[in-house]
Amino acid sequence: MSRTLESRIALVDGWLHPEEARLLFRLAKRCKGRGGIVEIGSWKGKSTICLGHGSLAGRRTRVHAIDPHTGSPEHSELFGSVWTFDEFCRNIDEAGVRDVVVPHVDGSTNVAERFNEPVELIFIDGLHEYEGVKADFDAWFPKVIPNGTMAFHDSTCWPGVLKVVSECVFKSPRFRKVRFTRSIVYGEKVARATAMEQLANRLRYAWFLAHAWMDRFTWRLTHRYLDCRLTRALIAYAKQRRQAKAFACADRTREAKSAATGPGVTRPA
Repeated sequence: MSRTLESRIALVDGWLHPEEARLLFRLAKRCKGRGGIVEIGSWKGKSTICLGHGSLAGRRTRVHAIDPHTGSPEHSELFGSVWTFDEFCRNIDEAGVRDVVVPHVDGSTNVAERFNEPVELIFIDGLHEYEGVKADFDAWFPKVIPNGTMAFHDSTCWPGVLKVVSECVFKSPRFRKVRFTRSIVYGEKVARATAMEQLANRLRYAWFLAHAWMDRFTWRLTHRYLDCRLTRALIAYAKQRRQAKAFACADRTREAKSAATGPGVTRPA
């Protein structure tokens, strides 16, 4: 991945470490075209661009970008309803990956029900609660081809994601070569991993747990300092937006009433 591309990706709104961006690029680039690339949770296209450019550098495998584009429950609680699809389209157009990206504006399990193509690489970054991540895993695991790759974002700081990768990836005989980069856990799907491969997964799992603990510890220290200021600022901003909308609505109502009672207007007795 070039520095120019890294600089472009850095300008797109989203949560992706540069090392994670380079990993997604490599995983997409090495796809052999035996199946498609699926991304669950596109937001504004940051990770989509990484996968798209990796695909363009490889076999030009299609990237199916799945997102309802209405924001996460946490985001909606703070800022109300959002619509990110227009900005997503603009970002992938400017990044030059439109030719290989197929947007699906829907929930991942809904798309899975009608998706009939094999999957060579899937990047899961949708809902972060256990039930949501497990539903994504259950819906898409059968579609991943042998030796295909499943990757999960935010597996260190979100307990739901951590639980799924622990139960279904690190401890499962259906995966080999399970590794992690920052908060992304990824591994190859197989019919059954050998005893040595399963042992290697367990050893990496112990290493991963230590990494996840340190990541959470650092995250908590940082957010304890920033939490009051940042969270209060976000909540205040959200309240200001809601108040501004309420005032604008009240102004329009008053203007409508003034127009209805103005000169030349006859009101019924």
